[in-house]
Amino acid sequence: MFPPPRGASANELTLLEFDPDEFSAVDVVPEKQRERGRRPGRAWVLLTVCAAWLSGMGGAFVGTYLANRRDDPPHRPSSLGVVVAPPRDQEYGPIDVASVNAVVGASVVAIQRVIADGPLQGESFGTGVIITTDGEILTNAHVVADAKTVNVRLAGETEPRLGAVVARDAANDLALIRVDAVGLTAATFAAVGSVRIGDEVVAIGYALDLDGDPSVTRGIVSALDRTLNTDGGALNGMVQTDAAISSGNSGGPLVNAAGEVLGINTAVATSSSDTAANNVGFAISVERLLAEIDRLRSSSDGAPLVEGYLGVSLDQRHDGGSGALVTGVETGSPADMAGLKTDDVVTAVDGEIINGPSDLVATIRNVAPGTTIKLTVVRDRDRKELDATLVERAKT
Repeated sequence: MFPPPRGASANELTLLEFDPDEFSAVDVVPEKQRERGRRPGRAWVLLTVCAAWLSGMGGAFVGTYLANRRDDPPHRPSSLGVVVAPPRDQEYGPIDVASVNAVVGASVVAIQRVIADGPLQGESFGTGVIITTDGEILTNAHVVADAKTVNVRLAGETEPRLGAVVARDAANDLALIRVDAVGLTAATFAAVGSVRIGDEVVAIGYALDLDGDPSVTRGIVSALDRTLNTDGGALNGMVQTDAAISSGNSGGPLVNAAGEVLGINTAVATSSSDTAANNVGFAISVERLLAEIDRLRSSSDGAPLVEGYLGVSLDQRHDGGSGALVTGVETGSPADMAGLKTDDVVTAVDGEIINGPSDLVATIRNVAPGTTIKLTVVRDRDRKELDATLVERAKT
């Protein structure tokens, strides 16, 4: 269905978009019933004609109504700000799943994308979360893929609305969609730095595109600051959870006991031939989400997303330590100008710990070119601080 991310040595990672062609189904056809009765008289025929006319008028009205709701949506981001909760000043108690769902459920939407491959056509499903009252929706980039428009079904509605893909960042696996609507219920984001290991959480999404409302599952925050390698790029700062998430959950919210979004569900670890995985899911953290929303909005007019560039080759450490091992430095690059050398180990950027090469790549990518960063480096067991001014990564 979807290729697993690169470099998943300990287990396999699966993005959570749902393709129904990967699953089997049984069609249930009701038994045809025999019709009995007398031939209707003239009066009944007249009533039937009137009813048919009224029905036709009603159908035309409904059709026009639905067509209007599928008018071309705005192809620009919202100008409204997103709602962020105040800093957390107390411990959350046991989570009340029903209450949490009541708070955030109206902000969760189903997303359907048509897949065309020559004469063949299929569809895939994912989830999104409303972030502004005027129809801006956040989801995973792999849910929308390269589509210009997708179908969006809001909570409590039966008919889909047309959604325009306003911006997409494959490297960070996030995208913005916009539907033509006002007065929607926007989700509230958790305050940056408020997420703690052990917090109870709820994952909400249209798992497996099951009929009806989205699936709701409960778990805890198992770990913070995980880094994953995907085909789109490295994702860092991920929240790990044991809440059950499945294909179709991609783009749906991971929320805390107050109903605040602390992450966007993106991937799940699955067993491979030599490893086992059980309830290991990952969500893009609120710290990344808030920064990325601004970046996506800035690129919605067609301007490409710019990325920072350091100019190093990297590898994992093989001595059991953490950090990114430098295996090569490009001549004339920001790394070279800063004095970085082969066999240096980068352990932090601006005081933020770097856990491995993918973490460093993702961190540098999301820093604006022209920014000077402080690299914490271990060289021959000595710790050094180096300043590097990033340039723009060349487009490939």
